[in-house]
Amino acid sequence: MAEIEGWRQEYIDQVIRPVISQSALDLVAKHRDAGDLCAIVTATNAFVTRPIAGLFGVQHLLGAEGEVKDGRYTGEPQGTITFQAGKLVRLREWLQEQGLTPDDFDEIWAYSDSRNDLPMLELATHPVATNPDAILRQTAETRGWPGIELFPLVG
Repeated sequence: MAEIEGWRQEYIDQVIRPVISQSALDLVAKHRDAGDLCAIVTATNAFVTRPIAGLFGVQHLLGAEGEVKDGRYTGEPQGTITFQAGKLVRLREWLQEQGLTPDDFDEIWAYSDSRNDLPMLELATHPVATNPDAILRQTAETRGWPGIELFPLVG
């Protein structure tokens, strides 16, 4: 575990921190300061993304959970897989654990860069395409969803 935690920290410091824009931090802070319930829902492994959520000051992370057995990752997924429609399933499960449903909110903001998140975006009263892939960009344009660029293009 110590070895992969070191690799994770190196990844965060060398790859993630340099591409986090002030505009992205400000956007999350705006929601947090308004008292919004903020959560990151990602298909990426929670072990990797938990520190990223921390960089944004977001305490609720719903990510792919991997099994740890005898202090080692086995590679076996645990719980609901937070990918495509599974994100919406897991979000509903998590809200239920909090004693909530999506209907308890007057507004739901959702930000995504991927067509894989269309089910979650469709739940939102305010879906926003952020640095969208080609299919999400086209879908957002067709549906009149706003789009924003939060991160510099890497490549």
